[in-house]
Amino acid sequence: MTRKLIDVSHEIEAGMTTYPGLPAPAISDHLSREAARGVYSEGTTFQIGRIEMVSNTGTYVDAPFHRFADGKDLASLPLERLADLIGVVVDVTKRESRAIDVAQLSQVLGGVILKNCAVLIRTGWDIYWRTPQYGQNAPFLTRAGAEYLLAAEVALVGIDSVNIDDMGDGERPAHTVLLGAGIPIAEHLCNLNQLPLSEFRFHAVPVRFRGVGTFPVRAYAVIE
Repeated sequence: MTRKLIDVSHEIEAGMTTYPGLPAPAISDHLSREAARGVYSEGTTFQIGRIEMVSNTGTYVDAPFHRFADGKDLASLPLERLADLIGVVVDVTKRESRAIDVAQLSQVLGGVILKNCAVLIRTGWDIYWRTPQYGQNAPFLTRAGAEYLLAAEVALVGIDSVNIDDMGDGERPAHTVLLGAGIPIAEHLCNLNQLPLSEFRFHAVPVRFRGVGTFPVRAYAVIE
């Protein structure tokens, strides 16, 4: 069987909006190819880019430090929480409400063993990416749903929505439950419809920044 790599992260480009109210990234040249002609030998040029952005841009991973001052930052997150994880997709695209609760999770997952797995919640909301609808009335994971996944001892939880929490709930219960237990969260995933419900490996590794709780990732699945 042919090995396939499926990209489940969004492209990042200058001026794009990821989360309503947060600034868009600005991408420019620190060293342009034209300027490089005066630095290197004739016919040799390089480009060095400059990027200004908030860390919550594109598809990203939240570390516990994002929510808790004494939580692990990106540099402290173990790779075992981010790379080469057994992947499980929870398809809730047929949900009847925005809230993704225990009943929906257990109905879809049944007796699936989730320990040390990356659980990716497929809501289908990524079809609205970079439209006004993306940030309005989006699906989210409830506190009880997060506690259900915590009890199952998952390694990571991802979602293809604008936020794993209800944007109208300032307490951010899903973030609080999961990050409080050291479980990283991947938000703004996409293309989960291209993945099987199981039998794949998942990777979403950010740069090892000290004192930072969130950063973009190139999230992808490996299907053997």
